[in-house]
Amino acid sequence: MASRAAVSALVASALPLRASAGEPQPAHHGKPAAPGEDELLDPDDARHLLLRTGFAPAASDVMPYVGLTRGEAVDRVLDTKRGVALTPLPAWTAEALPTRAERAALTPDQRRDADRLRGQHYDELRAWWLREMLVTPSPLTERMTLFWHNHFTSGQDKVSEPQLMANQNALLRSEALGNFGAMLHALAKDPAMLLYLDGASNRKGKPNENFAREVMELFTMGEGQYTQRDVTEAARAYTGWGVDPDTQHYVWRSEQHDGGEKTVLGKSGTFDGDEVLDILLQAPQTARFVSARLWREFVSPTPDEAQIEPVAEQFRASGYDIRAGMRALLLTPAFWDEDNRGVLVSSPVEFVVGTVRRFNVSYGDTMPFARTAASLGENLFYPPNVKGWPGGTAWINSSTLLARKQFVEQLFRATEAARPPKRGAMTKAAAAMPPPRNPPMAQGGMHFDLDGWLSRFGVSADATPGLSAQLQMQHAVLPLAPVDAIAAGSNASAYLEALLMDPVYQLK
Repeated sequence: MASRAAVSALVASALPLRASAGEPQPAHHGKPAAPGEDELLDPDDARHLLLRTGFAPAASDVMPYVGLTRGEAVDRVLDTKRGVALTPLPAWTAEALPTRAERAALTPDQRRDADRLRGQHYDELRAWWLREMLVTPSPLTERMTLFWHNHFTSGQDKVSEPQLMANQNALLRSEALGNFGAMLHALAKDPAMLLYLDGASNRKGKPNENFAREVMELFTMGEGQYTQRDVTEAARAYTGWGVDPDTQHYVWRSEQHDGGEKTVLGKSGTFDGDEVLDILLQAPQTARFVSARLWREFVSPTPDEAQIEPVAEQFRASGYDIRAGMRALLLTPAFWDEDNRGVLVSSPVEFVVGTVRRFNVSYGDTMPFARTAASLGENLFYPPNVKGWPGGTAWINSSTLLARKQFVEQLFRATEAARPPKRGAMTKAAAAMPPPRNPPMAQGGMHFDLDGWLSRFGVSADATPGLSAQLQMQHAVLPLAPVDAIAAGSNASAYLEALLMDPVYQLK
């Protein structure tokens, strides 16, 4: 672990780390971790659970979890799961796609217009998903959907029709906390996946190995767990799976399927694609690999093999019930260990959505939020490559850290736009004018009721918070004590802004 000085120095290189245990910390950061699901949650434990399994929680979200046991709290979070989105999709997602003949009949100008419209629809789809994350009663569902979007990677660069990605997003959400095996089988035949990994062009005599390789390396077992022969043989099994050029739906073409004998992971038979997927699911390494991916997402960057193994065993024994696997993961001692708090970097989407949810920010259009996340490196439905976003410290560099701070500045401009200036700072003419009916709002129509948020600490924006209020504010917004000094005598508004500008605010 790094010292405060080291963390502060790393701000320049945009790589925040947690503070040293040897530095002065608020009392809640020194509480020793204790194993067992019967341990009771204090407010910091509750915030930790909700921060890791969702987006940054508001104070009203935290208190119902205080006093529950770890087991009760984890079950309550898991019980919030949803299978469908709360927010209606854009109307165009229900429209029929142009047929092959209709596409061929387009003039060059019409084709350019169609391309622009598809790009616009992708932007609208991103804004729709951001809104769903902001309003969902189940942040865990959206976090898991986001996780699977990065695990089963598909994207705009090879999937031209945004309707297909909207359908895949719905599929990921339906099984986000459902069954991994069912999701794997469904994703393998999903039109967006078939197009993204060239499965639609995989046919007898001319097998395309892209999907066969990635399903082993990225979706199930991981690198080094299979041979090139396994890939070649599996690719033959997936032949015949395609996408109808008119409807863009999955289609089975038996005449293009290789029905000969294959050998995959030491097992031989006239396998089809579903049977090969079952072979991958039977491999114990699949449960280990997926559990390790979940560990890096929810616990720490470095998996503890001793604690992952029982999680993987429970995951596999449950028939790949994702809820059962997540429950085992969230009840590991490592999840609750103080040393594993503040060691993960919030993704751009988590940072934006978490900030808006935590401070109960009102807003209008969510398109600016989607664009902010994209500018920070997470352009939804457009991952950088087949491996998805690497995450972790890769989210932070000098450019993205500056952009995150600029988003915080936007938040406080939204506050200033909505709050009347001090009377003494106004001219006589301005003082005589009635207040505007609709005060100006920041980008995206943001409005942050700063005084309302601070009122729970017994201070107003212009008042100087005492030590107790300062510590309460720290606990509410940071997973660890701040590493940068805050100017003495700062008023509550400046103090809160300094906390959000601290590198620790990027951590969870």
